[in-house]
Amino acid sequence: MSLKTFSSRVLFKVVLSRGLVAWSKPLGPRDAAAAAVGCSSVRGYHNLKKPTYRGPGRAAHIRVVDLRSDAMSQPGPAMRQAMAKAVLEDDLMKGEETIRELGEITADMFQMEAALFVPSGSMGNLIAVMVHCRERGDEMIVGDLCHMHIYEQGGSAQIAGVHSTTVTTLPDGSFDLEELESKLVHNYLDPYYPRTRLICLENTHNIRGGRVLPLTFLQEVRALADRYGLSVHMDGARVMNAAVAQRVAPSTILQHTHTVSLCLSKGLGAPVGTVLAGPRDFISKAVRCRKALGGGMRQVGILAAAGKVALLEMVERLEEDHRNAKTFAQALLDCDPPLFAVDMAAVETNIVRFHLQPSFSPSEFCDRMGQVGEGEEAALGQGIQVLMFPYFGNSVRAVWHLGISPEDTQLAIRKMQFVASQFMEEKVRAQ
Repeated sequence: MSLKTFSSRVLFKVVLSRGLVAWSKPLGPRDAAAAAVGCSSVRGYHNLKKPTYRGPGRAAHIRVVDLRSDAMSQPGPAMRQAMAKAVLEDDLMKGEETIRELGEITADMFQMEAALFVPSGSMGNLIAVMVHCRERGDEMIVGDLCHMHIYEQGGSAQIAGVHSTTVTTLPDGSFDLEELESKLVHNYLDPYYPRTRLICLENTHNIRGGRVLPLTFLQEVRALADRYGLSVHMDGARVMNAAVAQRVAPSTILQHTHTVSLCLSKGLGAPVGTVLAGPRDFISKAVRCRKALGGGMRQVGILAAAGKVALLEMVERLEEDHRNAKTFAQALLDCDPPLFAVDMAAVETNIVRFHLQPSFSPSEFCDRMGQVGEGEEAALGQGIQVLMFPYFGNSVRAVWHLGISPEDTQLAIRKMQFVASQFMEEKVRAQ
């Protein structure tokens, strides 16, 4: 290949990645509808690409407040120092010290027998399904709005051969136990039916706006599972947020589950990784599943060191994220003009999900929040880009995390108020 051809191809890829060239293939009806509301599909997924500045003249001072996800958090100084000093251990070898310590810290904190480091929450959940549901054609019961059902590409069916049956997710993230019991398949010896093996919970609940599952609900689910000989797995990506919000130890929540996966890379600030915990026999089988999925990593001591700091030093600070989220939610309610609707009782942790007046679409609001508009620097003293995105059910989601301070929260509030006032002024002029 000539240098000229190579350079042209590289340039073309760069141009495409920056959105400067439109693809010539016309959009289908589903894609066109999704594009119209700023989503990448009609089910509510969204492109997390950072918005670009489109104002008439770039502001001299721009502050970016990234509320798209707590997965956008960055390791702090203590965590980076621990990573720099870490030994490059191999997670496929037994006896590696940092990895062993991470597992012991996790197991002790959760009051479970053992724990395993895996690259992602989706892999942790998939491994749990593969171990609990031992035969292809087994069944798990999940909430119809849970992360495992909607955002993990149906991996349980696609890879593990496990059938999912859904129950209706209630506003607080729980589901009706009578409905749950009605979905259990008892007569598994009949060749028409799958064998129910597993009940999956999500805590906190993402789509429901970071809701914390009530402890009484967890206790009742576990009692039902024990009655029918089923296992309970918790997608606990944000279970530490739940523990902080309920002011209990994580083990108080997890005593009602058999296994749990916890993301270290969200509010806890680690760069990569999830810990999967449960009985020792479960974890020994999980190790084999992880290997089959390509999740055993070399030189992972750096990530294990970050995970140790996340668990030992970053849990209590989650309360600050919860306070900042509530501050922003209250500002939405207090906004004049009144454009926003938010249920304050539902703002329990670090996620705020809110709706706008019908005339102000979520995609337009997020687009304006992500730009530095005309007159903004003069009005606010600086340009502010607040990144969030349209979400499930024609709403907007904003998520607080390690990188968002109380000062950042106040900047987001000022930007929201500015955008709201600008929108109303334009609306009045158009009348």
